[in-house]
This record gives sequence, C-alpha cells and structure tokens, in this order.
Amino acid sequence: MGSEMDPLLLAWSYFRRRKFQLCADLCTQMLEKSPYDQAAWILKARALTEMVYIDEIDVDQEGIAEMILDENAIAQVPRPGTSLKLPGTNQTGGPSQAIRPITQAGRPITGFLRPSTQSGRPGTMEQAIRTPRTAYTARPITSSSGRFIRLGTALFEYIFHHENDVKTALDLAALSTEHSQYKDWWWKVQIGKCYYRLGMYREAEKQFKSALKQQEMVDTFLYLAKVYMSLDQPVTALNLFKQGLDKFPGEVTLLCGIARIYEEMNNSSSAAEYYKEVLKQDNTHVEAIACIGSNHFYSDQPEIALRFYRRLLQMGVYNCQLLNNLGLCCFYAQQYDMTLTSFERALSLAENEEETADVWYNLGHIAVGIGDVNLAHQCFRLALVNNNHHAEAYNNLAVLEMRKGHVEQIGDLQRSYVAAQKAEAAFPDHVDTQQLIKQLKQHFAML
Repeated sequence: MGSEMDPLLLAWSYFRRRKFQLCADLCTQMLEKSPYDQAAWILKARALTEMVYIDEIDVDQEGIAEMILDENAIAQVPRPGTSLKLPGTNQTGGPSQAIRPITQAGRPITGFLRPSTQSGRPGTMEQAIRTPRTAYTARPITSSSGRFIRLGTALFEYIFHHENDVKTALDLAALSTEHSQYKDWWWKVQIGKCYYRLGMYREAEKQFKSALKQQEMVDTFLYLAKVYMSLDQPVTALNLFKQGLDKFPGEVTLLCGIARIYEEMNNSSSAAEYYKEVLKQDNTHVEAIACIGSNHFYSDQPEIALRFYRRLLQMGVYNCQLLNNLGLCCFYAQQYDMTLTSFERALSLAENEEETADVWYNLGHIAVGIGDVNLAHQCFRLALVNNNHHAEAYNNLAVLEMRKGHVEQIGDLQRSYVAAQKAEAAFPDHVDTQQLIKQLKQHFAML
C-alpha cells in the first residue's frame, strides 16, 4: 500500500495545474486542522487571487465613470499627433477611416481583442450597467509577479484582486513601505497601482518613478506608461517605452506597447513596423500576427493577410473570429472554394449571439459581392435576429431596401443636409459625403 500524498504538496500540484478551486478547498481543510499554517494561508490566498486575476498592466479603456467624473485638466485643442482624444490626427500612410471600421471613440478596431477592451472588472460602474454586448470579461492571460515570499504580499494581492478593496490594500502597502524604510521598490509599485485604481494618476506617477529609481523593472515601465495614457499623453508614454528599450533591448512587451499606442493614434504603418519587430523577437506572438494581418487586409492585401491568419491556425488558434477573418480573406483573394467552408465553421464555433451576428453580417457582404441581393437581405436580417443592436446591419439593410425602391420618406433634404454636415465634421476626407453635400446644395439652389 502506497502512502497518501502530503495535502500541501497536493494543493500545490492543483495550483500548478490551474485547478484553483480544488486547491482552495484543500487548503481550507488543512486550515481547519491547523489554523496557523502560514503555507496553507499563502497558497489559499494565491489560489483565490488567481481565480479573478486580470493583468493590471494592460491599458484600461476609458469607462463611463472616468468620462463623467474626470477632473484632470487636459488641453482642449492639443497639437496634432499628441492626443488620443482627436481621432485621425496622425494618418501617415495607413488605411483611411473610410475603409477600416472604428470604435465609438473614433479609434480603429484592432486585430486583437485585449483584456483592456472589455469591461466587467468587479466593482466598476461598467459591470453594474454593462450590456450583453460587453458582458464577457477577459480571461487572465498572465500570471502575477512571482513575489509571493511573505504572507503580507499574498494578502495584498488577495485584497486588491479578489476583494477589490483598494483602500484597505493601499493602507497595507503604505504600512509595509514604512516598515521597509521606503527601500522596497515592490511595495511602491503596489501603492502606485492602488493610486491608479483610485484615479489619482499624479500620485501613482510619483510612486512608479520612485520605484524605477530603486529597481528598473519592465512591469514598472508598463505601469507608468499606463498612467501617461490615462492622462492622454501618448508621446510621453512612447518616450518612456523607448527608454525602457534602452535598458531592456528587444523586450517584447515594450515593443508591443509602442505598437498599441501608434495603433490608437491611427498611425497604422508605424504600428505594423513595431509589430514586425515583435515577431523578430517572438515569432509566435498572437497579437502581433493578428494585427499585422488586419493591417494588410484593410490595405487591400488580402493574400498577405491570409498568410498571417493561416499561421495563427497552424499555431492552434481555432475560434470564430479567426475563421470569420479567414473567410473574408479567401473571398477577397478570390479563393472561393474556402470562403463558405470558413464561415460555416465560424458559425459552428460562435460562443454567443454577438459573434453569430457578425458572421451573418459578413456573409451578407459576400452575397452583395456575388450579386445575390436576396441572400444578402436574408443574411442582414439574420444578423439582426441575433443582435438587434447591430447598427451596420441596419444600415446595409436600408441600402438594399432603397435599391428596391422601398423608400418611406422622400424629400427630407434638410435632415439629410444636417446629417451630412456632421459626417463631414467627423471625417473631412470622406469623398461620398462631399458628393452628397454637393448634390444637396444643387437641390437647394433649384428651390
């Protein structure tokens, strides 16, 4: 008869295999027998933290609370290319907004869904009022820093991530920093994280800078750049990343951070260059491959984009979004034999109604491309059945109805002119809008 495995080793084995609930349950049983077992307490705190852990390094998308309650003074008319508040200020050779879809904030949709692009962190206003379209939280993609040596550090991570009690976590970090005579860079980083979560960006900046003076770490550079992005200072964040690259040459996370900033500033060509640098260091970097593929697709190079998406498929990425993109690339690259097969697989892999709606919307475009208006009509309607907030499907359905002559309102030129002027203000270089305004002015001249 073999002896049973030690419970602590078994719990650690569960933790290493990411079976966090089993690990926490086993630690609870050990603590019932020995309440002062520090190893069991630390392991349980780590397991509970990892269940809800989301990487704090990724830049958060500006939420509703930040927009309404923001008291930071930012220049109302910033110089072109120095702010994220003015979309389209730094177009240098990339695809125009007329081709590439953009978010409601005016930034181009990236080729990769990041944790920062999804709401739902515990205790935020976004989670309280989130809609079904944004109800899916990001899967934890990195482990936390391996600094779980003492019970205090594990306790901080538990309070900060699991309980989301930022004020208590800040008090604990402040006491620990004082106890270490202000010489421990790790606790300064944690204080900076708490200040950032509380919206006190300048105080967070001071803590991160102080931590960098004591110990230069890649994570600290990323946290400080995140602060500058929240203060709408992308140029300062870019300079910081480049300083980090001087200390850590070829660091993938710093290169990727620069590429993301350029992408948000609508500088797609520079972003693609840095993503290529990322691939030179790590040729299996999913985000870089996906973003370069997306950039080639919107630059009218579907054949090259197809190569990048096939690379992702070879790496084992097999989901609805990838097959959806493969279907579009195959169609525009005139590889029609693979187009419908890719979309059929994308529909079978769709995890929610929003993904299904996007696939039907793209199928509607394929139907328009082959001249089958009835099929396109059905596809756009199926997109709306799955997601009745799909604005693009409504728009294209209205275009098809207009082509059929089903126009309910005729002659409302004034509302059309007002809408066209707003469109021109949002995107001055849109040729179709300029032609529409010209036609409307001709109509008004004839009245």
